[in-house]
Amino acid sequence: MSQGVLAIAEQIDGVFRKVTYEALSEGKRMADSLGCDLTALVLGSDVENISKDLGKYGAERILVADNPALSEYLTDAYTNVVADIIEKENPATVILGASVQGKDLSARLSARLGAALAVDCVAVNVENESLIVTRPMYGGKILVDVALEGKLRIVAIRPNAMSIAESAGAGSVEKLDVDAGKIDLNFVEKKLETGKIELTEADVVVSGGRGMGGNDYSIVEGLAELLEGAVGASRSAVDEGWRPQSDQVGQTGKVVSPNLYIAAGISGAIQHLAGMSSSKVIVAINKDSEAPIFSKADYGIVGDLFEVLPLITEEIKKM
Repeated sequence: MSQGVLAIAEQIDGVFRKVTYEALSEGKRMADSLGCDLTALVLGSDVENISKDLGKYGAERILVADNPALSEYLTDAYTNVVADIIEKENPATVILGASVQGKDLSARLSARLGAALAVDCVAVNVENESLIVTRPMYGGKILVDVALEGKLRIVAIRPNAMSIAESAGAGSVEKLDVDAGKIDLNFVEKKLETGKIELTEADVVVSGGRGMGGNDYSIVEGLAELLEGAVGASRSAVDEGWRPQSDQVGQTGKVVSPNLYIAAGISGAIQHLAGMSSSKVIVAINKDSEAPIFSKADYGIVGDLFEVLPLITEEIKKM
């Protein structure tokens, strides 16, 4: 039944995002279960050279859509190109990361091609060629298993939710002649924060909330730097102007799944929990012993974050 698995790679300025390797690794596991091959698709401008390494993650074929019109992500250009490639390749399953770009692209492809779509998946299983995905619902209150049916199924996986595993594939590169078609959007500008770990891909996230009391996040930033992690914030902290919106964790911010999530001065409103409840280990620090965050925490510390965080930082330095 299966015609193969197609993994869409995501790159920024010639560097693949971590979720690309997660999508390829999960795509390879799916392909092995279905008894088919994994194909990778790379889009951009002058990206042929960086594409070769994707064979290390199980890709038998690497399709390269290299076109100046694809140098920056524009919804209509990428949708036109990827939809044409899918119709020609006829895969049974398409997998990609549920990043901001991936969520946008997967939704457009689903509407364009009439494909079954599941977004923000934290697990994927194959049962007798049926595809069963696990994803959160109702603001992360529950996890549900969803069966995707139809000729084409699109799976967008939550960053940091899947393991990366190298698996040698043939990795034959095929450069495609693509047409971006009619484009109504124009690229204006892009601003990137260099030297900063992307929040959704960090293995460690240290977040501060209303309990920070102001925009001095130095003790949070110091601990995050020591742990080679990223700094997050609750919506209330962002609304106060203490942190940029790009640092917001939660239902209306970014969804993170790090190995370690430290919540300092965050009460744990359901909107925040929806963005971090799938973290592997959660440590909560709050003066209020009744704070909802403790119901999700693996380790809870009732105390003043301005006393607790420096103590944790000093102990880690000793290690």
